[in-house]
Amino acid sequence: MIALHARRSAASIAAWAAQSPRRPLLLVLTGTDLYRDIAHDADARRSLALADRLVVLNELGAGGLADAERARCDIVLQSCAARQPLGKTARHLRVLMVGHLRDEKDPCTFFRAVRRLARRADLRFDHVGAALDAALGAEAAALATEVPSYRWLGARPHAETRRRIQAAHLLVHPSRMEGGAHVVIEAMRSGTPVLASRIDGNLGLLGGDYAGVFEPGDDAALATLVERARDDADMLPLLRRQCGARAPLFAPEAEAATLRRIVAALLESAGDRR
Repeated sequence: MIALHARRSAASIAAWAAQSPRRPLLLVLTGTDLYRDIAHDADARRSLALADRLVVLNELGAGGLADAERARCDIVLQSCAARQPLGKTARHLRVLMVGHLRDEKDPCTFFRAVRRLARRADLRFDHVGAALDAALGAEAAALATEVPSYRWLGARPHAETRRRIQAAHLLVHPSRMEGGAHVVIEAMRSGTPVLASRIDGNLGLLGGDYAGVFEPGDDAALATLVERARDDADMLPLLRRQCGARAPLFAPEAEAATLRRIVAALLESAGDRR
């Protein structure tokens, strides 16, 4: 069995362990598992104890696990197909946030940074994401009226969103909690540099020395990074080089090989138990 999410899959995990005790169980831990649920949720903790192997989706994901849990933990970096960057105008810098409007994604930090930069006619801000929180949706709509350079585009089809990522100069990912955001991977695989909050779920994808990070909730630091990307001729090329160096880690063949290795080892161990 391969289970995703320790808390939400807890009933299925418990049933599998009871009915098939000799068959292996692989548990993939999400951001809400790692950075919230396993600290206090009994069902999530029981799922960890029952799993034969654990998987985290970023290179720093195992840091919060106990020693015994880390000993049976693997890293699987999610993947997507590579895409060529689309042509970009030099007249302005287009900054894109992709994330539904909910607290964990922290769109308010992006909103505040947009307000700080509203005077800059050479900056454009797009935001793709559905209003899962009505109050945040109302704030996004108000911001679009207040600041003409900001557009809230709502939920868009995945193919269109990927094209927008390809066409943007920067992707912003200010999330408070992540296990390994696929949109960050899509940006790197599209040649689009990222500005991201300094959390393990982002650093575990971008690398610990990545130059485009800011403290969670620090809209002033995010605004400064956006301005540097526009005004400092070295900044965007630096971010592009750093993202380009990491991009091969997220190739589909790399993810597939890692998964095959983990599953093969589990099946072999299950055969030994029988």
